[in-house]
Amino acid sequence: MQFLLALIVVGPLVGAVAALLPAPPGLKGKSPDQAVLRHGVTVTGVILLAAIVLALGFDHDHPSKMQATTDISWIPALDVRIHLGIDGISLPLLVLTALLTFLCALYSYFKMPTGPSPKAFVALILVLESGTLATFAVLDLLLFFLAFEMVLIPMYFLIARWGGAQRTQAAWKFILYTLLGSVVMLLGLLLIGLRAGTFDMVALATDNDRELSTSVQVIAVLAIGIGLAVKTPMWPLHSWLPDAHTAAPTVGSVLLAGVLLKMGTYGFVRILLPIAPDGMETFAPYLAALAVVGIIYGSLACLALARPGAKGDLKRLIAYSSVGHMGFVLLGISTMTPTGVNGALFANIAHGLITGLLFFLVGALKDRTGTSDLDTLAKESGAALYGKAPRLGGLLAFGAVASLGLPGLAGFWGEMLALFGAFKPADDLSRPAFLTFMAIAAFGTLLTAAYMLIVVRRVCMGPTATVQEAPRLADVQGYEFAAWTPLVALTVLAGLWPAALLGLTDPAVQQLLAGGKS
Repeated sequence: MQFLLALIVVGPLVGAVAALLPAPPGLKGKSPDQAVLRHGVTVTGVILLAAIVLALGFDHDHPSKMQATTDISWIPALDVRIHLGIDGISLPLLVLTALLTFLCALYSYFKMPTGPSPKAFVALILVLESGTLATFAVLDLLLFFLAFEMVLIPMYFLIARWGGAQRTQAAWKFILYTLLGSVVMLLGLLLIGLRAGTFDMVALATDNDRELSTSVQVIAVLAIGIGLAVKTPMWPLHSWLPDAHTAAPTVGSVLLAGVLLKMGTYGFVRILLPIAPDGMETFAPYLAALAVVGIIYGSLACLALARPGAKGDLKRLIAYSSVGHMGFVLLGISTMTPTGVNGALFANIAHGLITGLLFFLVGALKDRTGTSDLDTLAKESGAALYGKAPRLGGLLAFGAVASLGLPGLAGFWGEMLALFGAFKPADDLSRPAFLTFMAIAAFGTLLTAAYMLIVVRRVCMGPTATVQEAPRLADVQGYEFAAWTPLVALTVLAGLWPAALLGLTDPAVQQLLAGGKS
């Protein structure tokens, strides 16, 4: 188990180096480009297999216990350690990351985005995977920061070199926002580590007698929270996200929405809630207020893009929907209750599955029609997607209703638990304020349903022309079916059997919150 976790974190880096060799080892292809793409599928497949074995070997009777741990002294003077481990909070995110990266590598093998050499593309995907996996596995504040920053460069180049229109501006906006937020976050991490005498996250979470006064916690939460909020992204620090998603290649959007956005909310749960509970209590109402503003703002932006004549881009609409969905995650965290935090973690996983699927579908739609403009998709060729590519239209409708939180699918439980958490927040928080936040967020779910149903009506159903009049599009291909089926199946499974995920997260969250208050 210990070896497996180290392999999962380091393996993609080794694969990235191998991908850049003149003749990358592994399966041969008909051309060097095909060989390196096969190499990417192979490496990400091995990492996914290792993550599944790790999950199967995980002690599910004790999900609050750190498992598969590695703890090696790195910088003794600062008590910085190479400390790895997983519990019920990090394990689902680890498996989600490995799964989405493998599906992106598989999709790219058949549909490589237009751009420079596939060697660099595969290497960047693998570096991105390693940094994300490390973020969810490390248990040292400085290592967390290094892993958190490790993903910026590969994502920048994926957008700037393989993206679409306005890709350079979008890539610069992405990296400037995140780097500026990270500088402030580093100051907060250093403040905690130096004042407490250790950067070990487990020790800090279980022992608060380390001179972390309320004022220190407040400053640390403000500094670290800004960096995490940019990556989440929280309104009003979200403006880099729509541009990045619109310009990014399909797999870049999938990884950005499905994996990278989770790093920010994970930091709130893993670092701020247990290590600085007094500081979180101070800022919790403000965090909740910004979260519900993001929910309403994201939904209204989507409604504006979805209306006829708005020249809205479907990728941009889904990007704005992420602002709203991540608002529910932040609302759950701000309640500082097991119910709310479990809802936030569940919503994280659900968003990764559903929004990852939606970006895959929009990318496929754009490949077939040459556009993701809603007006063009709605007006072009009569009966729209149900008539031209029924399976693709059905999958898009499925992703839309899953995103709006239809009961029985994964999107329902996270948002519902976040609302329940706001109904009864932590004892020291203002219940009337959180009841107000709950009501506003609940109204946001209605707006979400409105814009998603408008998208389904306009894109999938189209105008009044008959199916027979509609020219056909290529329907779901074999490789697309292979890449999308796991996301559909897990969305249904998580919706019908939420206990499979909550059984992992709840004991870990209970201990995390209890340790933070002890």
